[in-house]
Amino acid sequence: MEIDSMVANSALIRAREGGGSKGRSWKWKEMLRFPHISQCMDLAMNIERDYYSLCVKQPIGKKLFELFCRSRPELQNYISLLDALEAFDSKSDEQRKEFGVSIIQRFLRSQSIQCVSVVQKHEQSCIQSLELNPFKDVFHDYLHKYLSGETFIQYQESMFFDRFLQWNWFICLQPITKHAFRQYRLLGKGGFGEVWACQVRATGMMYACKKLEKTHVKKRKGEGMALNEKQILEGLDSRFVVNLAYAYETKHALCMVLTMMSGGDLKYHIHNIGSPGLDKERVRFYAAEVCCGLIHLHQKSILYRDLKPENILLDDNGHIRISDLGLAVRLTDGQLVRGRVGTVGYMAPEVIGHKHYGMSADWWGLGCLIYEMTAGQPPLRARGEHPKPSEMERRILTEQEEYGDKFSKQVKDLCSSLLNKDPAQRLGCRGSGGTEVQSHPFFEKVNFRMLEAGLVEPPFKPDPRLVYCSDVQDIEEFSSVKGVTLDQTDSNFYSQFITGSVPITWQNEMIETGCFRELNTFGPEGSRSPDLDWSQAPDSPKRSLLDRIFRRRVRTLSSRKSETLCRYETLTRLFSTFQSPSLSVYISKISLVMSGRRHAMK
Repeated sequence: MEIDSMVANSALIRAREGGGSKGRSWKWKEMLRFPHISQCMDLAMNIERDYYSLCVKQPIGKKLFELFCRSRPELQNYISLLDALEAFDSKSDEQRKEFGVSIIQRFLRSQSIQCVSVVQKHEQSCIQSLELNPFKDVFHDYLHKYLSGETFIQYQESMFFDRFLQWNWFICLQPITKHAFRQYRLLGKGGFGEVWACQVRATGMMYACKKLEKTHVKKRKGEGMALNEKQILEGLDSRFVVNLAYAYETKHALCMVLTMMSGGDLKYHIHNIGSPGLDKERVRFYAAEVCCGLIHLHQKSILYRDLKPENILLDDNGHIRISDLGLAVRLTDGQLVRGRVGTVGYMAPEVIGHKHYGMSADWWGLGCLIYEMTAGQPPLRARGEHPKPSEMERRILTEQEEYGDKFSKQVKDLCSSLLNKDPAQRLGCRGSGGTEVQSHPFFEKVNFRMLEAGLVEPPFKPDPRLVYCSDVQDIEEFSSVKGVTLDQTDSNFYSQFITGSVPITWQNEMIETGCFRELNTFGPEGSRSPDLDWSQAPDSPKRSLLDRIFRRRVRTLSSRKSETLCRYETLTRLFSTFQSPSLSVYISKISLVMSGRRHAMK
């Protein structure tokens, strides 16, 4: 390994180890200083007053609503039930039924001191559901229906909602620039630019910054693809798809700040670590999580179209996420799409054949992925072989994949079902979507409910002391483009792209790094802090020493300028009363001197 890579890797590993509180700037509290509540008036007027959005979906909104409920004595039992329901969702299948019975006894029985009257009438239906299927949602949304009424109205009049507005101010009004981040080593290269490891200065959170070079995007007419990926990502919140945290621009690039996946991609693990391929448990685990990710995308009517090992990334703990959604497309009302889109060797027969297709192309891609993880090579290719695109397409349309000794009966059946050349007969396309894939015997040992909740331990955890990507010098340098001029049309496109912080991802960052816990404080005995007091004027922000020195210098120059100009005007009025030619000459000289000083001061 070259010295450059060693230094870059060492810096990145130190940053990852010091992520969170240790990685914050020493000025982090000033960076996240709450605005005075009076500065949030516009937000208060324009924010959508939807209970499920503000109090359930948004992480900080959820925490603040719970704090409000805990501050009200009459709501103590309600919030205790809410806590119990969250614990119920995280229980294993063996514990779930017993824990559900304890919830009924504590909160749905009239003789209990913790009885919650609004859900008491649903006791029998909950008992029946618990008996029939304790693995599904038993208690429904009875509690949320109550809390979304009068309680939600009272919350909006409290200091807790005002504090939510202050947190929201950072998302809506604080501009995001490159100065918000530290940049570390280069991680990889894409079609429009490079991917770099970066860290948020204010929180210490590690991310990957995907930089799209503006000139490359324009030359290759990639504006639609770039904006499409950004808009799809900001509308997703899945543990199996990379999350978008920020979107901003620099002079030369459009930047998307995404979930940091320190474990590398599956291609690296399949082909660069040990013998080609992965063991059966890892294949099963990764295939199950990719299946969940595809289901999440399909539920949003999103067809991915680029499933391949290098687009499946591992995080610090060994969980995977789908990345690079540049080729994804949104299909509304069950419509189909046509186009040869994807990567040669992983495209489905219907894609190559210029036919209309829907979600079937993604299930073919999953078949290719499982095959390659098992065999250590893609289907219809020998190891190390690089056939021409036309030959690869011919094989996909006409030839049948072969299965060697590495394939068990279950894996072979799963792959052959997913790699069926007829999309109507392909697994995942027979009417039940991803559910029929999850029901295959190969996944019999996978508890998908626990997997969806992130409660299944991965079979492999990346070594935190390693960097799972190519050496810096082995990543090709991104070539520059000449002769491309950016104009106002490009600026209009950039304004759609650079939308700043993504609410849910940003709020999770505040919580995970501990910033929310440290900053979310109130006044003594549950009173409003000064920044939440509508009757107090906002404090002037503290200025740095350099800024104060500069401002003092500006004030000094301004006062000197005013004084000099005042003297000049006085002399002019005095000498204009005399008609002597010599005085006129003197006045002219003074005018020249003064105009010179005035020009210098400007």
